[in-house]
Amino acid sequence: MSSATPTSARVRRLPVVGALRLGRPSDVWFKPALSVVAAVAPPSLLLMTLGRLDLVPYTMAGSLCALYAHNRPYAARAKVLAWVILGMLGGLAVALVSASLTRNAVVLVTVGALLAAVQKAVCDATRVGPPAHVILTFVSSAALFVPQTLGQAPGHLALAAAAGVWAWLVGMAPAPLRPHGPERRATAQALNAAAAYAETARGGEEGAGARSAAYAAVHAAWQTLLAVRNRPSTTRRALERLVVRAEVALAAPADADPARLRSWARAVRGTGRIPRTGDPRREDDGLRREDDGLRPDAAGSLPDGAGPCRTDGGARLDDDSLRREGDLIRERDELVGVAAERAVAPRPLWSRLGPLAPVAVRSALGCALAGYVSLALGAERPYWALVTAASLYQANITLTWSRAVQRVVGNLVGVLLFAAVAPVAQLGPLALVLCILACNFGAEALIGRNYWLGSVCVTPLALLVTELPGYQPTGELVTGRVVDTLVGALVGFVAAVAVTNRRAGRRVERALTTVDRARELATRLAADPSSTPAALEAARRGLAAAVVDLRATADAAAGEWWQRALPQERVVLAEQAAHRTLAATVRRRGLLPDPGTTSTYTYTEGASP
Repeated sequence: MSSATPTSARVRRLPVVGALRLGRPSDVWFKPALSVVAAVAPPSLLLMTLGRLDLVPYTMAGSLCALYAHNRPYAARAKVLAWVILGMLGGLAVALVSASLTRNAVVLVTVGALLAAVQKAVCDATRVGPPAHVILTFVSSAALFVPQTLGQAPGHLALAAAAGVWAWLVGMAPAPLRPHGPERRATAQALNAAAAYAETARGGEEGAGARSAAYAAVHAAWQTLLAVRNRPSTTRRALERLVVRAEVALAAPADADPARLRSWARAVRGTGRIPRTGDPRREDDGLRREDDGLRPDAAGSLPDGAGPCRTDGGARLDDDSLRREGDLIRERDELVGVAAERAVAPRPLWSRLGPLAPVAVRSALGCALAGYVSLALGAERPYWALVTAASLYQANITLTWSRAVQRVVGNLVGVLLFAAVAPVAQLGPLALVLCILACNFGAEALIGRNYWLGSVCVTPLALLVTELPGYQPTGELVTGRVVDTLVGALVGFVAAVAVTNRRAGRRVERALTTVDRARELATRLAADPSSTPAALEAARRGLAAAVVDLRATADAAAGEWWQRALPQERVVLAEQAAHRTLAATVRRRGLLPDPGTTSTYTYTEGASP
C-alpha cells in the first residue's frame, strides 16, 4: 500500500448484524441505574400524593441529570453536574418560552433542531457523557410541544431546578464512602488493559489492537487523575504510581508481568488497600526492600486515604520522618511532570468546537427534516422523530448507521413491551410511577450491553411519560411511535450522508504531523544527557497523547462514507515509531533496566520472592 493518499473514492459496507451484537456491561452499570431511580422517585411520588402527575415531566427533566459524570472524580463531578443542570435548564427555558409564544409546529421543530445541534456540539466538545446530548434534546424537544403560557414557565423551571439540585446530591452521595472510587476504577482499567497488551505482545493485529486499547486506557486514567487540579492526596499519588507501572508495561511488554498487573488492578478496586509498587526496575510485589533500609511487609499496601507508614525496629513510625532520601527521589522521578501537567489549563471551548461543525450541521439538518416529514404525515408529536434523528449522529457515517439500526430495532421491540406494560400502568397513579421507575432502571442497566437493548426500555418510558397528564389510547401511541421512529431514522441518516465530513482526511494528516513533531522532540530530549526529567516526561506525555488522538482520528475518519482513501500505512508506521520512542523515553528515565542487564522475574500470586 502506498503511503501517499490515493485520490480514488471508495464506499464502505455498513454493518447490520454486528450493530446488534451484545457486549460486556460497564463495570459500574448499576451506578447510573440506581442513581436515576433515586433521583426520579422522590419528586414523582411527592407530586403523585399532591395529585399533580402532570408536573412530573418537569421534575424528571432535572432528575435525569443524575445520569451524568459517573466516571469523574467527585471534585470534578460536582462541577460537571452543575453545568449539566444549567445546560438542561437553559434548553428547557428556550423550549418553554418558544412554546408560550407560538403554536406554529414548523417554527417549534426548527427551534428544536437548532437546540439539538447546539447540545450535540457542546456535549461532544466537553466530552460530557454518556448519555451526552440525547437526554438534553429529549427534554427540550418534548417541552416544545406542551401547551404553555409565559406565566407558567417560571414555575415549571423552578420544579426542574429543584429536581436538578436533588439529582446533584444523589450524584455526590457516594463521595463520603468512596472518595476515590472513580480514580480507582480508571487506574484498574489501565492496569488490566496493560496486562492484556502484555499477553498479546508477540505482534499481529490482536497485539496492535490491544496496544491501542491499552494506551487509550492509560490516557483516560491520567485524564481522570488530573481532572482535579488541586494538591493531590496520598491516595491519588499512590494511584498515579500504579498508572506509571502500566506505562512501563506498555513500554516493555515482554518484561511485564500480566499477573502482577491484574493483581494490582483487583487490589485497587473497592475501598481496600492500595498496593505498593516498589521500584519498577526491581520486580518486588509489595515488599519493602532490605537494601533500601526497608523491612518486609506482608501487606505492602496503603489504606485508602491514609499516609504511608513503615516498620523500623518493630515500631510503627511516621513516614515523613523515616522515609529514606532515595525513596523520595524515586517517587519524585516517577511522578515528575504530573504537577506541571495538572497546572496546564485545558483548551478553550471554542477551539474544540471547530472540528465538530459537520456533525452539528448534520444534527440541525437531520432533526429539522425529520420533524417536518413527521408533521407532513400528520404526527401529533413530531419531537419523537426529531429526537430519533438527534440520537443517531456519531463520530462518522458507519457509527451513525449502526446507531440507526440499533434505534429502530430497540424502539420496535420497545413498543411491544409498552403494549404489555400499559394495562398495568393504567391501574392507577402509583402503578404508572412504578412502571416509569422500572423503565428508568432497566434502560440504564441494559444500555451498556448495546444501545438497542437499552432502547427497549427507553421507548416504553417515553410513552408512559406522555400518559402522565392523562391516559391515552395505547394503539395510537404505538402507531405514532413506530412511524416517527422510522421517519427519524431514515431522514436522519439521509441527512448524515448528504452532509459529508470532508475534514476527516485533513484531520488525519494534522494528527500525523503532530505525532511526528512530538516524536522528534521526545527523541531529541532522550538523546540529550543534559535534558531535565521534567522536560523529558512532558515530551513523553505529549507523544502518548498524540498517539491516542491519532488512533481515534484515524478510526473516526475510516468510518466516513464516500471519501478518499486514508493513508493507513503512514498511520501504522507513525504509531510503531512513536511506540518505540515512548519505550526509549521510559528507559531513559531509568524506570526500566537497559536491555540485557537484568533477567525477568516471573510473578506468581501468593509466592514469596
